[in-house]
Amino acid sequence: QVNLVESGGGLVQPGGSLRLSCAASGMIFSIYTMAWHRQAPGKQRELVAEITTGGRITYLDSVKDRFTISRDNAKATVYLRMNNLKPEDTAVYYCNTPSGYYNWGQGTQVTVSS
Repeated sequence: QVNLVESGGGLVQPGGSLRLSCAASGMIFSIYTMAWHRQAPGKQRELVAEITTGGRITYLDSVKDRFTISRDNAKATVYLRMNNLKPEDTAVYYCNTPSGYYNWGQGTQVTVSS
């Protein structure tokens, strides 16, 4: 059984930073492209960033130059560093493959508010 456990969210003021982590288990992490998704209240889940096994990275346009995705295959963990956070970044953040192949974890809440 694959488990994806996200952590690192919280309440932050606009312009602040957070670092999210997602620990994966029950899968051969190193062979999968991994991604961060987010879902804001009343909106559909959207793909925020993805990183291939070879390190190729793609970002949602609205987070380019602010967010950085990375991975540590030895720890089966994917990270999302978020800088210059904006209120519109408020959402529950999830990790998974880009297609959402595995069962979704509980996510981690990110709230950007003054």
